[in-house]
Amino acid sequence: MHITVFNQHHHNPDCPATCRHYTFLEYLAERHEVSLITSSAWRQLKISDNYNWAPVGVKLYEQNIPYKNSMGTMERSISFARYAGYGMLKGMNIPQTDLIWGISTPLSTPWVAAQVAKWRKVPWVFEVQDLWPSFPIEMGAVKNRWLQQRLYNLELKLYKSAGHIITLSKDMTDYVAAQGISREKISTIVNGTDLDLVKAVRAEEVEELRNKLNLQGKHAVLYAGTYGRANDIPSLIQAAEALADHPSIRFLLTGSGYYEHQLQELAERLPNVLLLPPQPRPDVFKLFQLADLSLVSFNNLPVLATNSPGKFYDSLACGTPVIVTNLGWTKSFVEKYSCGWYVPAEKPAVLAELIKNIFNKPDELIAAGARGKVLAFKQFDRQNLAKEAEQIMLNVYQQR
Repeated sequence: MHITVFNQHHHNPDCPATCRHYTFLEYLAERHEVSLITSSAWRQLKISDNYNWAPVGVKLYEQNIPYKNSMGTMERSISFARYAGYGMLKGMNIPQTDLIWGISTPLSTPWVAAQVAKWRKVPWVFEVQDLWPSFPIEMGAVKNRWLQQRLYNLELKLYKSAGHIITLSKDMTDYVAAQGISREKISTIVNGTDLDLVKAVRAEEVEELRNKLNLQGKHAVLYAGTYGRANDIPSLIQAAEALADHPSIRFLLTGSGYYEHQLQELAERLPNVLLLPPQPRPDVFKLFQLADLSLVSFNNLPVLATNSPGKFYDSLACGTPVIVTNLGWTKSFVEKYSCGWYVPAEKPAVLAELIKNIFNKPDELIAAGARGKVLAFKQFDRQNLAKEAEQIMLNVYQQR
């Protein structure tokens, strides 16, 4: 089977981001012919050079289309439109394909996938990474009511035209089903994590890093991810300020994004905050195994409660319990399995108090981490998740 993949935001493990689709493409390319139509935006963010940009066996079609988390609405829209134009042209002209896989975000990417699939008379699979247009609308990026309705209409049209829909969380599946889409047409395949990278970290590497960062005898709280406008970074800043007089607690932050300047200023001002540069994916796992606790924070918006953050799975797989701020499925998960804690979003004082209380109960902390690791190894292995995605694509292809 020849699978053509539309994904504007392709990256590899040399980049400071989770690599769900790199793992999936690698798995699929061992069994099928795979073409990837993407942009080169993430190439500029590579930190190391240890991996092929696209997995071996993947035919790469790539256009230079800038994109950054710090872009404003207009800049992002231009980037999305440029990729849509390139994707449409390239999708119409590549050799014969059997199935199209369109990966949001943004919504323009699956729209292109749907158009190419229709023109080439092949089925397509829609992977919903974030709920669009709900996300930009709730974030205030799309204020025009007429445009909002047009985007919601487009979203529903795409759900209906897809041969199958993959979501990254149960809450996303519930949302799509509530739009009138049959649950038989929707599958939840969570973001997951790369267990081979978790197992590759050696204990001596972690201790060496601990010494390098002067964290001997300290409690390390890690935030590893985007410093974006959706990530409730102001609350993390205020929580760190509230705990500045607790010398045993250190905040480690690694990533990039909108609030980077404010975090640089915080790290210069407070001795309990250590701001690290973005890390390639293997090194992120060293930080998670070094940390005693990690933070997975988002703003208090309904759409954000549905998401499937990669750092959640990475942390649990490393045996590091998590504090989440979403009211959705991550809250239910950590409470059901006692592998983390919930604190309401945008409540920095409550977050700071919880962190103090957790470190006053070391046995509970260790037990929570152990429970999370067992769950991650059972449920979140991306090799198994890639196999599930492959089976969906085979079913769609066979039912065409």
